[in-house]
Amino acid sequence: MKRSATILLLGCLLAAAAAGAETAAERGKRVVYAALQALGGNAFLHMADRVETGRAYSFYREEIAGLSVATIYTRYLTPAAGKLALRERDAFGKKQEFGALLFTESGAWEITFRGASPLPDQRYTNYQDAMLRNVFYILRQRLDEPGIAFYSQGSDIYQNRPVEIVDITDAANLTVTVYFDQTTKLPVRQVFRRRNPEYKDFDTEVSLYAKYRDVGGGVQWPFDVRRERNGDKIFELYSDSIEINQDLTDNLFTLPGGVKMLPKGR
Repeated sequence: MKRSATILLLGCLLAAAAAGAETAAERGKRVVYAALQALGGNAFLHMADRVETGRAYSFYREEIAGLSVATIYTRYLTPAAGKLALRERDAFGKKQEFGALLFTESGAWEITFRGASPLPDQRYTNYQDAMLRNVFYILRQRLDEPGIAFYSQGSDIYQNRPVEIVDITDAANLTVTVYFDQTTKLPVRQVFRRRNPEYKDFDTEVSLYAKYRDVGGGVQWPFDVRRERNGDKIFELYSDSIEINQDLTDNLFTLPGGVKMLPKGR
């Protein structure tokens, strides 16, 4: 018994020494790649598109400013370093009768029965920035990008569960800090700061992810998503269904033929 205890203690000491020899960059990379495997590994990397349907809430000063049934269509494109390689269409209403928002690699529009209006430049810029720093987009599209770096901030407790915290930084020096559950390895929280062009200070953007489920082929995706800005809740999505690899076609992500073009929104 004494010998077994000694061997166990020695094993623990060796494991601790090995962990201590791991650099912050090595630990960060290990945590990120463990998350990729937890999300589905190769199946996640080959997810071509996704359809999410559920209840979407928008908030202003913590009060509900909008509620709708939303269907979010996402299609991944060939990755391009530092560039958005994704198209997204957000359709509103049970029969998608309340219009849609269309985001592509070249622009964004609000589409209603009146026509299509380009979204304000700053809104599209913010969308691009948020997507390029979205942990799921990074894992799906950006891991092989030159200049992507990982830095572990170590472990901590978040909402009564142990997490690993990793900074992910790209070649443009844009960083997102991601909290990964130590047990499931999945992302539960991400944070980044963005300069506010109006007030010349910084906004802190937070996204929270919960209720992961298998959406096909072993791919895990969160059914509950919440976004906050400077501590205020601004968006929530509670998905009822999520499907992947639905062979979404180009016509879903292009403006309707003959649509009336309206002035750019403000």
